[in-house]
Order: sequence, then C-alpha cells, then structure tokens
Amino acid sequence: MGKDKRQATAKTNVARLLTQAGIAHELVPYEVDENDLAATHIAQQLNEDIRQVFKTLVLQGEYPGRNSARSNAAGYFVCVVPGDAEVDLKKAAAAAGAKKADLIPMKELLPLTGYIRGGCSPVGMKKPFPTFFHQTANDFDYIFVSAGVRGLQVKIAPADLIGYVGATVTDLIK
Repeated sequence: MGKDKRQATAKTNVARLLTQAGIAHELVPYEVDENDLAATHIAQQLNEDIRQVFKTLVLQGEYPGRNSARSNAAGYFVCVVPGDAEVDLKKAAAAAGAKKADLIPMKELLPLTGYIRGGCSPVGMKKPFPTFFHQTANDFDYIFVSAGVRGLQVKIAPADLIGYVGATVTDLIK
C-alpha cells in the first residue's frame, strides 16, 4: 500500500502546482487521526516544532456598503497561522480591509475551496482569495502546510510559498 500512497500523494493538486512553478518542496506524510485533526497532532506526528506547522483558515469579511479592493465580492480571504495559535478576528479583518470577519461555516469549506477540514491548503483553492500569513512564518527556513489532503504536508521555504500565493505577511494571532 505504501507504493500506491506515494503515487497518489505525488499527484495532489498542491504538489502539481508547486512543481509546475519550479518551487522546491517536499511532501511529508503523517498518520491521520480522524478524531484529532489539530495541527498539534500533525506536529507531533512529524516530530516538528508546532510553530512551523501552519494551518489554513478561510474567513469571510464584512464590508458594509462596499466591496473592498483587497477582497472578492463575497469577502472571502485566507489566513495561514501557526498550528497552536488562534487567529485574532479583529487583526484578520483589519488585514483584509474589512469591518469585521469570522470563520466560514465548516459546510462551506469544500464547495468554496475544494478542500476538506484537515486538508485545506493555501495553494490551489478553486478560486484565488486574498491570503495573509502570520509574520512568524518568516522566522523559519521551512514551514509545513497541508498538501491538500489529510495525511500529507508540504515542507517549503516560507518566502517561496508566500510569494507563490501572493500573500501579505502580518500579525494575525491573539
């Protein structure tokens, strides 16, 4: 089964897009626990610093009376934060130019992004959304983000990933 898993993982949309863009990355599998999809579990499985294992969150901003130039019409945007951190909704809204923001309901994640909970990546969503990385991403030579499926992470230089998705780096956590 290991061979089939490697073949399947090599073909994730995230890996394909990064390879096409010529961006160095490594796919790193981990054991999935359906009862614990937290980034802390992933960091433990990878034996890596939780501050380097980033989670991807999708939010919707409220833009009363107008659409923000930094947002799509519906106000969706993406925050990528350290796995043990909690996104500060006020800071996230400010980064996106919104009056306020909240996480999208879980049932909207797959139709909106093409990804499921525990497998959401800032790379290769159905549509490009404004993306913001917490500033500590740049503190490391490499970080991990989801490869677009549960059980697989991408190890990548933060500057390469941030540049590829056109993200803004800012303070996003409590």
